[in-house]
Amino acid sequence: MNQKRTSKSRLIIVIAAALAVVYCLLLIPAPSSPPLSPGSASPFLWDKDAYWTQLEAMYLKARDTDSAALAASVDAGLREIKTLLDSCLKITVAPSSPLLPRLEQAIFELSPAIAAQPGHLREFVQFRTHLRTTIKDMSRHWDMSSADSRDHLYRLLYGSRIAIEEIMLQAETDSVPALVIATNEPSATPSVEVLGVTIHSGDILLSRGGAPTSALIARGNDYPGNFSHVALVHVNADDATVSIIESHIEIGVAVASVDDYLRDTKLRILVLRMRTDHPALTADPMLPHKAATHALERAQHEHIPYDFAMDFRDGSKLFCSEVASGAYSKFGVELWSCLSKISSIGVRSWLGAFGVIHFETQEPSDLEYDPQLRVVAEWHDPETLYKDHLDNAVIDVMLEGAEAGQRLQYDWYMLPVARLAKVYSLARNLSGGAGPIPEGMTATAALKNDWFSREHARIKENLIILAEEFREERGYRAPYWKLVKLARRVANVR
Repeated sequence: MNQKRTSKSRLIIVIAAALAVVYCLLLIPAPSSPPLSPGSASPFLWDKDAYWTQLEAMYLKARDTDSAALAASVDAGLREIKTLLDSCLKITVAPSSPLLPRLEQAIFELSPAIAAQPGHLREFVQFRTHLRTTIKDMSRHWDMSSADSRDHLYRLLYGSRIAIEEIMLQAETDSVPALVIATNEPSATPSVEVLGVTIHSGDILLSRGGAPTSALIARGNDYPGNFSHVALVHVNADDATVSIIESHIEIGVAVASVDDYLRDTKLRILVLRMRTDHPALTADPMLPHKAATHALERAQHEHIPYDFAMDFRDGSKLFCSEVASGAYSKFGVELWSCLSKISSIGVRSWLGAFGVIHFETQEPSDLEYDPQLRVVAEWHDPETLYKDHLDNAVIDVMLEGAEAGQRLQYDWYMLPVARLAKVYSLARNLSGGAGPIPEGMTATAALKNDWFSREHARIKENLIILAEEFREERGYRAPYWKLVKLARRVANVR
């Protein structure tokens, strides 16, 4: 009897020792990647903190101004913007034109007054929509490989966006248009109405997800933006069925219905359409539908993994931007008139930890500025915009830490568990399923993503508290530059 117990105890010890050895072997870290160098370009910086503070002071003054006097000031500001836009339409405007900084200043300095009297908001939104169309039309003649051209385009288009959104976040909810119709660009392709907008086959949807990685994708490039995801729309000419082709980190390229697409968190959605006067569409008006059909058929007949490397030249794997660019490229249209650059060493290091290799690529946010495309419509509301701004502020501060040398961390003791989960995920991938760790992502990268998400949640949770205290004390929401300052206060507090 004692001999049997001794044998059983020895077996338990042997199994425990073997498991300990396996655990220790699985703890061995993966080889370190070679150090990255900064890009050759320089990230865009506003560097206007004093000016933002001045605008906030203008808003506070406007709140105490007589409503009739304030309305007269708003009317004068709107007339000035209209005059400047009309001047832009009469001449060929170069990026160096003095009209552009005057437009930028007029938009920024009218914004505080409209935020204090949001009855003019809808009119201002239409002015901004006209501005975007005008500036994009002008940029067709600019050299978009020039940093000067890109800076001026970004300052006006992104700058006017942040001005509008600051107004929306200060306004009452019923003043904010949930849907903004921009340009009803004609199209010969099959169409269907979705949420009040006529969507055509071949349209491109830009959106912003609610995950921390979505904020990282939107903000982590030389021209930080608001969009993290690209999808391509196909409309069946026979039964008006809408299919949305997109690539997800978890499963690669997939086809979704409108309901499925909207079921995923979307903090904003923008509809883009090729210009009718594009030479390729003049030659073949059905080209967008053909591109969408190609993307749909490929997605239905083969498994296309997610491209973590962000190599838009390799069509065997596709990240979200490639779904649209690859389909259109098949028919001779090269989207992204200028490639996105990721020059900051901090951003490169963090994205590199998730598997990114190519830092000159196609970022979702930059597609909004492509002059080949018209903005058709945009959906948003104040609450989702506020979530977007909170996420952006947290990411901007976290990326400041990355630039200062902070690296993505992970719970080293969980590496064996993550590696076993990766083996299980690979088996699921072979059978057409998805496991806990996405195809193409390493176990270490998955743990780093978990740490990144937890750190983002920690900072955001504390930021929300400080932002609410600010609102209760001041009587208005903290503008974006204040959210960033508040996020800095909590980023290093544990």
